[in-house]
This record gives sequence, structure tokens and C-alpha cells, in this order.
Amino acid sequence: MTDGGNNDPTSARERIAPLGLGIDLGTSGPKVGVFAADGALLGHGTRRVVTTRQGGGSAEQDPELIWRAVVDATAEAIASAGGSAVAARIGVIGIDSQYSSVVPVAQDGTPTGPMITWMDSRGAVHNNAIYGREPDAFMTWLDVHGIVPLPSGADSLAHALHLQHDRPDLHARTAAFVEPMDYLAARLTGRVTATVCSAFMFLLTDNRRLDLLAWHPELVRMAGIDPTRLPPLLPMDEPIGTLTPGVAAELGLPANAVVYPGVNDTQVGGIATGAINPGATHAGICIGTTSVLIAGLGRKDLDIDHQLVSMPDPFGDHMLMAENGNGGKALDHVLSNMLLADDALGHHHDPHVYDRLDTTIASSQPGANGVLFLPWLGGAMAPVDDPRMRGGFLGVSLSTSRADLVRATVEGLAHNLRWLLGPAETFCRRSFDHVVFGGGGARSAAWSQILADVLDRPVHQLADPAHANGRAAALFALARHGVIDPASISARMPISARFSPDRVHRHRYGDMHEQFVASYEVTRPIAHALRAATR
Repeated sequence: MTDGGNNDPTSARERIAPLGLGIDLGTSGPKVGVFAADGALLGHGTRRVVTTRQGGGSAEQDPELIWRAVVDATAEAIASAGGSAVAARIGVIGIDSQYSSVVPVAQDGTPTGPMITWMDSRGAVHNNAIYGREPDAFMTWLDVHGIVPLPSGADSLAHALHLQHDRPDLHARTAAFVEPMDYLAARLTGRVTATVCSAFMFLLTDNRRLDLLAWHPELVRMAGIDPTRLPPLLPMDEPIGTLTPGVAAELGLPANAVVYPGVNDTQVGGIATGAINPGATHAGICIGTTSVLIAGLGRKDLDIDHQLVSMPDPFGDHMLMAENGNGGKALDHVLSNMLLADDALGHHHDPHVYDRLDTTIASSQPGANGVLFLPWLGGAMAPVDDPRMRGGFLGVSLSTSRADLVRATVEGLAHNLRWLLGPAETFCRRSFDHVVFGGGGARSAAWSQILADVLDRPVHQLADPAHANGRAAALFALARHGVIDPASISARMPISARFSPDRVHRHRYGDMHEQFVASYEVTRPIAHALRAATR
């Protein structure tokens, strides 16, 4: 066990410093933690939030239920940390959340309608209409922002346009459209705001100049978005405000607790892994629902051929955002819907399957007995882009076991990241000497070792990854509050273990990786034809 390289990053002053509350709002619900200035988790609480789908591409969540979940998780976190005496020491609140989602809010931050999540596609028609009426839209967006309005409608601009055009009644009673982290900040403080970080997927900011705290007028015009529904932009280091008296009483927190601007879960992953620190020589890989590769970049840039783009980072510079596609969601699908499904063949659900994941993987040899998993169950993303691509297993034989399929799934996800790694290093103009592994996948030592073997470089596994985002959000707020040095945050994000590549497996995984890349082009036309045949 290590502490990330600093034996005692905590000064005597910091041991009596204010505590930080970290709110990590994922798609499945919030995790809330109480953290000391040294990063120690004092207490935590978790709640779930349901996504509703009513057809037509809809995927919504109830913002009031999200708020109740945050309130309840906060109460659980405070109680497990020691109760009111600990709550009285909480001085700052940091927030991170899922993104590419939109909450319509009133002037006081209360919701006026449902949250349109990143999975919702109903705004696609409005994004595509932009290209029909604005011939320069594609190149202008690439130049100014870096990401164009997505034909899939999976961006915040599309969601806001959907509410503006398809729900005029809701639009009329809405003061602003905000991302989830800004919604929570507004509920806490009564002040509706955003930043160039949180507003990134509205696609309406000028990412060439991160110091410009204004929506880009030409992008706003071309989008056809109502500019009166866009919130004011604050600097990342400016506090939004303190808790409203009613919220302070509801949460049992001091009324003078300061709320700092929130960040999205990719940006907080950069903080948690230390990959966006100045001079960092490593990359961060976060595997939760999806797999994301993160690195410091230092410039606005774009590699459209490999789907690599720069994103504003919370420290005022640019970072690499490389969405690799399905991560833990692919493994969960294989486990829950293929290997342990509840259907006419029997009821095989096992709520403790992840507790035995490492043992299961270890019972299959590296290379999974010749089975190769293609992870593009919902389409391919960086380093290629094909939403119609689909995956599956290759090399299944009469000797293939269930454990082989599990190991092959994890190896296939690692091969997809290896495929991304080369273009990412070229884009960042440096090689990554190691990887810091976060997200839910980092709970698994076997997964960490497979990553090290397939990527052929050391992997540092974040400790307590379930709370890494909340810890990073709280520490970031404490740093903004002047309690700790921002450069020391990564030293307060403990590393549980370091995994070195097993040289014995280098050639085996190298050969399999060649076949993994080749399988994309070989199976791609088949995947397209099968999808066409089943429509």
C-alpha cells in the first residue's frame, strides 16, 4: 500500500482545517462523502436514482428525486462520520456529476421539468437542422469549440433545443438550462451559474480562450438557442456562494459552508488520477459505465480521425478527453444478460458476482483460451467512430468456459484502450510512462493486471475508487478555499497497488491485439448488414 508518493502531505494546520463534502452524482445516483484535508474518508452515503424511458429516444430523471437522494445520502454520510459535531466542521462543498445532461431550472434553482440525460436522443433533429440552415456550422464549431452538434443528439445543446422547441410551455417557465453539477450548486446556494468547464457540452463556448466568461455569440446564433436561457459563467476559482438557510437546516450543515463550481466526471477523473497535473508524464484511465482516457494537453486541439478532443480542465488549461466506449457496462451486460441471466432457462442472478470477479478471471489463462471479445456493443468510439458497429466473441470453441468469456471481456476492453493509446500519445506529443486506473473497474486487481499486461506499461490502481471522484471534488474545493495546495491533491489520492506488465505475456497479447484491430474492419460490414436485416 502506498499514499501516492508523499508520506505525510498534511500539515498540523490542515489537521484542524475545515472538512470538505464531496458530492459525486453519477447516472445511477449520488455518492456523498465527508473528507478531511488529507483525503481521509470520514463517512459516506449512497442513493440510487432511476432513469425513465417512455419511447421515442427519451431518457429522463426527476430532478426533485435527485435532490432528495443527495439530501438523504448527505445525512447518511454525516451520520457515519460522527454526526453533528463533524457536520459543524464542514466548510466547503465540491461537486462532480455526469454530463451532457440538462436540467431546466427556475431563478432560484428549483427544477421546472425533468432532467434530459446524456442517453436521450430527441434533440437530434434540432442539431441536424443546424447544418441544413448554416452551411459553415461544421467548420465554425470545430474552430471555436472543438465539438460539433452531434447527429445523435447526445449533447446538452440538443437537449436544450428539444425543450425549447418541443416543450414551449416548459421553456416559458424556465430561467436557465444547466448541467447536473450546476443544478445541485443552484439548489445549495439559490444561485444559478455555470463555468466553461461545466458548460462544455452545451457546445456554445469559445474554447480557444478559456478566460472569456461569455457564450460565443455566433455559435448561439447558429444554434438558434434562446440566449436568455443560458446561465452566467463564473471563473472556476470563484465561490458560487454559501448555503441558503433552508438548505443548511435541511442538510444539517453550517450556513457558511462555501459551495464551489462543479466539474464533470471526466474532469474530476483528471484531478483524481493526477493526469492533468502540470508536467504529468502519465495518463489516467477511468472505467465506469464507459472507458475514458484522460491526459493533460495544454492547448485546444482536435484529432477528428481518431475522435480525440481537448476539453477545458478545472485548473484553467486544456485536457485530452478520449471516450473509448462501453467499459463496465459491457462487462455488466455479459455477466447479467448472458452468463447469469434470469429467463426461461432459469434464474441465475447473482448480486455478489463482482465479489468473485478476480477469482473467476484467475481461473482462465491469459489470452482466455483463444477467445477474443469485441466490446462495441453500443457502437465504436475513439479511436474510431461508428455508432452502427457491434461486438461479440470470436474464437469460441468446445473447450471455452464461462470463465474464459469473463476474462476475454475484460481483455477486450483493455485491447480497445491499447488501440486508443497510440493515437492519444501522438496527440499529446509524449509517451505515457504509466497509467493511473480509476473508476469502478479499479476495484479489481485482476483487471488492473490485465490492463498492465495488454497496455504493456505499469498501472497504478487508485485506492477506494468508488469514492475517488467525491474525494477529488472535495479536495479541489478545499484547494480553491486555500486550505491545501492544489499541486498536492494527487498526493492525497492514495494508490492501493502498482502492477507491472508480465513480460511472459507480452507476445501473446501483442499477437491478440493485432487480431483485435483486424477484427474491426473484418466484422464491420457484417455488423452493418445484420443491423439492416433486423430493422
